Amino acid sequence: MSETQQHVQPRGAAGRPSSSAAWLRKRRGAIEVGPASYTPPRDNEIVVKNHAVAVNPLDWGIQLAGNFLYRWLKYPAVLGTDVAGEVVEVGPGVTRFKPGDRVLGHAVGVERDHNNPAEGAFQDYTVLQANMAAPIPDSMPYENAAVLPLGLSTAASALFQQDGLALAHPSLSPRPTGETVLVWGGSTSVGTNAIQLAAAAGYEVITTCSPRNFDYVKRLGASQAFDYRSNTVTSEIVTALKGGKLAGAFAVTAGSHEACAEILRASEGTKTLVFATGPGASLDDLFRQRPSSMRLLRAFLGVGLAMSALMMRCRRQGIRAKLINGATLRANEVSKAIYEDFLPAALAAGTYQAAPGPRVVGHGLRHIQAALEAQLSGVSAAKIVVSLDTE
Repeated sequence: MSETQQHVQPRGAAGRPSSSAAWLRKRRGAIEVGPASYTPPRDNEIVVKNHAVAVNPLDWGIQLAGNFLYRWLKYPAVLGTDVAGEVVEVGPGVTRFKPGDRVLGHAVGVERDHNNPAEGAFQDYTVLQANMAAPIPDSMPYENAAVLPLGLSTAASALFQQDGLALAHPSLSPRPTGETVLVWGGSTSVGTNAIQLAAAAGYEVITTCSPRNFDYVKRLGASQAFDYRSNTVTSEIVTALKGGKLAGAFAVTAGSHEACAEILRASEGTKTLVFATGPGASLDDLFRQRPSSMRLLRAFLGVGLAMSALMMRCRRQGIRAKLINGATLRANEVSKAIYEDFLPAALAAGTYQAAPGPRVVGHGLRHIQAALEAQLSGVSAAKIVVSLDTE
């Protein structure tokens, strides 16, 4: 065994662990559990034995509309981005991890430049980029750790990438910047991470959510919370920002882009709007109806037109608008800033919360489809998780 690569003990006739995956065998198909090959790691990769995985709207979105969202995806595919488990093998050059380490990680198997089922989350063993993984404390349950990766990555990409808000990076002892970040949708998976990251970078955070979640988002680091359903919410936030300086706005939830743009226009500071979903109403209700391909095509054309219109309006009003892909930090300095420099120490110190909390819907890969259905039906201040450990 070389010093740069450590292996699991050989098991099975092929000398590798036996493995199973929750396969999506065709576009708009059902999830089916079946055998999967164990794939060893390459440079800057680790293999993790998964103990818990979480689901996101991205997962059922690909399942129900992969021919529109991820046209490049090869089938059969393994979906899923959120992983927590134990390192079993590290690739050449990896020094941050060793077999036996407890970690969380952002799996990128569905991304265009990867497109590899071995790198999907919904299976027994997942290949992860080492720079998209972080150690977790022994006291943290895998089910809690699994809620973090995609929400964390998306928030970090929006806040810290140079094509996003380009904020100062987070630390355990941040210096106040004197600036404020608006996070619209603070109780969501992405929003809870955005609040914590921005606060850890020294920014005041103003957010929106339902009144029942006001105390929750304030515990995460928001200084003020506003009811997003209020008819006067934009004017209330503009008033709250009087005399201050905005560092930008992050529109997390569908339909919040125009309100954020209005607040940016009326406030002092950086005129930058970043968002993680397309403008207009949420497509969740449409997806719940299992629409035809024609209805989906019309819906996505509508989102595309709304996106173009939003970009044009923002440009005319002097606002820079940017759609963020939550996996882009894998190829820039932000992945190191978050997964190596900040998150491990913050989790160990207890200053960063695994939020929103997990709602475990089953044990074993056979529950992945039920988890997707549960997520699609709607959740608030929680994240759907499947444990892969036996009960």
